[in-house]
Amino acid sequence: MKVIFLGSGNLATRLSLEMHRKGMTIGQVYSYTPENARQLAGRLGCLWTTDLEAIETDADLYVFSLKDTVLANVITRIRPNDGLWVHTAGSMPMDIFSGHTANYGVLYPMQTFSKMREVDFSVIPFFIEANTSESASKLQQLAERLSGNVRFLSSDKRKNLHLAAVFACNFTNHIYALAVKLLEQQDIPADVLLPLIDETAAKIHTMPPRVAQTGPAIRYDENVINKHLAMLGDSDMRSIYRLISQSIHKEARHE
Repeated sequence: MKVIFLGSGNLATRLSLEMHRKGMTIGQVYSYTPENARQLAGRLGCLWTTDLEAIETDADLYVFSLKDTVLANVITRIRPNDGLWVHTAGSMPMDIFSGHTANYGVLYPMQTFSKMREVDFSVIPFFIEANTSESASKLQQLAERLSGNVRFLSSDKRKNLHLAAVFACNFTNHIYALAVKLLEQQDIPADVLLPLIDETAAKIHTMPPRVAQTGPAIRYDENVINKHLAMLGDSDMRSIYRLISQSIHKEARHE
């Protein structure tokens, strides 16, 4: 199978390297930024380009791993071909390809990716969708070479899944960053948080998050909460603390 990647970001990097490791031929990498395209192509041992007109037309699979804001424009500029076109976005509909190619779909690995950090693809949930049964079968076979957890999911459900993922991953990681900032201000090493973070994540493997919830907000201990608010000099952090505490208490009351 010959694959062409359009994009060179975190997801494109890890996915293309994994496909390469699994024996798929990455024929070409496109990126708007020459250095990014060159670096990824170097790791894959393939050609690279910054010119959409130079995208080869003989590949079996075209993986569009691009920002949502540029995806539609790039799709319109790719020369027609017989390959299967897929994007990797959680929030974009499959039908963004409609009218531009006959065979298309979605290959969405729900995971957080960083260019230089390896991940175990075998356990990553892959959510796929295709416009024809033939394309769906091809995409399923491809995804199952990468992961043992492959599921079909409609565009509408996938966008809701992506929303949940933003809460579970991006927002949570931002809270970690704020916690580290508070510790740095007091010259406390950030790694003291790791056992707490690890146990918090581990608990929800065996119990619902609402059951695992602890802390002053669940009982709305205003004595502790007000002390914490007074300690926060940053108005944004105070707002976040107050809003999340209120939300935790509200959810606890509905149990």
